[in-house]
Amino acid sequence: MTIGFHCSHELFPPDRLLDLARRAERAGFHAAMCSDHFNPWTERQGESGFAWSWLGAAMQATSLPFGVVNAPGQRYHPAIVAQAAATLSLMFPGRFWVALGTGQNLNEHITGDPWPPKDRRRARLRESVDVIRALWAGETVNHDGLVRLRDARLYTRPETPPPIYGAALTPETAEWVGSWADGLITVSGPRDAQCKIIDAFRRGGGAGKPVAEQVALSWADTEAEALRAARRNWPVAAVDLGKNQDLPLPSDFDRETAHLSPEGMADLIRVSSDLDRHAEWLRADSELGVDAVYLHPVGPDPASFIDAFADRVLPALG
Repeated sequence: MTIGFHCSHELFPPDRLLDLARRAERAGFHAAMCSDHFNPWTERQGESGFAWSWLGAAMQATSLPFGVVNAPGQRYHPAIVAQAAATLSLMFPGRFWVALGTGQNLNEHITGDPWPPKDRRRARLRESVDVIRALWAGETVNHDGLVRLRDARLYTRPETPPPIYGAALTPETAEWVGSWADGLITVSGPRDAQCKIIDAFRRGGGAGKPVAEQVALSWADTEAEALRAARRNWPVAAVDLGKNQDLPLPSDFDRETAHLSPEGMADLIRVSSDLDRHAEWLRADSELGVDAVYLHPVGPDPASFIDAFADRVLPALG
């Protein structure tokens, strides 16, 4: 199982994030991925660097393979996503993948366009995927639908286009994603819920395709410190999935989580001061058939997390 490092643009400015990516590679992490936000989830997080320019720097500064989670169709026209991904794939062959999803109003509302209902967002994503693949194939694309193109053609393309993963948080979405994606990316959760998502993906057409998981976790010297940091840095884990997709402002997420206690985080993400416990969680991921796990540290000190996991957790996984 590949163990990667998740680079959170919401939590760190891009220069600090670049240092962390370098540190993760030196420590022995196998891969990396990053978020793609216009806004942070909360005002306290306070950062929101531009993912695509940062990816060029990070892939030049390291030899790691990288991925990014992106929502084409509103804030990004799919032709621009196709062009950006093609350029990175040409410069760094075999090292880039993109995960496509329906996105959150938090980031997409800035265009001033209405936030569509879920079924329309899903249809828009499916059109965008087809458009992106056609452009990577060298076609001249004209399309009228939920996205529109006129005489669009990519002149700079990699010999092998990057894989497209589908982002899914529910079994229903995972089953649909299995019909068109090259792989699945989801987030960690209770084992039963994870089994249902992975099984649905495979049932929907994803059998034999890779499964990746983003794991939010908090580690510190003490349990109390780990819980406090999780509450401070990642309260979004407590927000209902529907609200997660529909709330428009960081202040809305602050309001939704105002009464969340540090102790409440223990049921939402992986929180432990015990490195052996974190290794156990990762072994369980492997048993589920997860091919790649991207660790997303939301604890008090990401540099100490990298060093501690490199020293104790990665070796324990073989």
